[in-house]
Amino acid sequence: MNELEKLLQIMMDLRDPKTGCPWDVKQSFDSIAAYTVEEAYEVADAIERNDMDDLKSELGDLLFQVVFHAQMAAENNQFNFADVVNGINNKLVTRHPHVFGEDKTRDEEKLNRDWEKHKKKERVQKSQPDKDNHRSYLDGIAGTMPALRWSEKLQKRASHHGFDWDSIAPVFAKLNEEIGELKAEIGVADNQKKITDEMGDILFASVNLSRHLGVNPEQALRDSNRKFISRFEVVEQLLREDGKNMDDCSVAVLEDYWQKAKKILSTDERK
Repeated sequence: MNELEKLLQIMMDLRDPKTGCPWDVKQSFDSIAAYTVEEAYEVADAIERNDMDDLKSELGDLLFQVVFHAQMAAENNQFNFADVVNGINNKLVTRHPHVFGEDKTRDEEKLNRDWEKHKKKERVQKSQPDKDNHRSYLDGIAGTMPALRWSEKLQKRASHHGFDWDSIAPVFAKLNEEIGELKAEIGVADNQKKITDEMGDILFASVNLSRHLGVNPEQALRDSNRKFISRFEVVEQLLREDGKNMDDCSVAVLEDYWQKAKKILSTDERK
């Protein structure tokens, strides 16, 4: 028995109604979904920290989630782990004719266009059972992914069907328009719902700007979050060195320390 077969057997044993683990036995696709997402985030976190030992462990946890879902499906006679593997094998071969077929092009731009064509074809094939019903080009984009990533995926899909600006100027104009609409709603009584709506439009427009600039908005925000943490921690350190308490400082004083922190970190980065 190889290691993968051993893992599959362990999963079957854990789900055995009589001798398995009570917690594992009572789980369902719905109850496990949150753990699957969590494990994917932990994989990303290990990569971001460049911790290869942790990455190895987290990838194992994520693999276990795949096995868990496959086992539950097998119990319902829906599909099994082999079907999952077979599906991804076929998909990868079909989407990479430049590797597994006769088309040996190495042009990255052409490969990206071909990749999207293959995905479109797969979406059409998936929709065949409902061909008498209207299907949207946006079908199949998971609404449970992080909001920034979801926005980017929606915009990219729409763009592949010509729903996009062909230059960056109108993208900036749209963002400024949305900011203006938010300003107009601020100060109006009992208007929080509309303010929230306009704020969402600004974020959506910002994602569109990121896409046009070739910037990954999720990664850009994560980088900014980490930059904020680094600067904030330096501010805390400087305040301690000066015997000051952040809670007792004015906004003007804290802004001065913030600028000092930026200079310190900027100098460290150039070393």
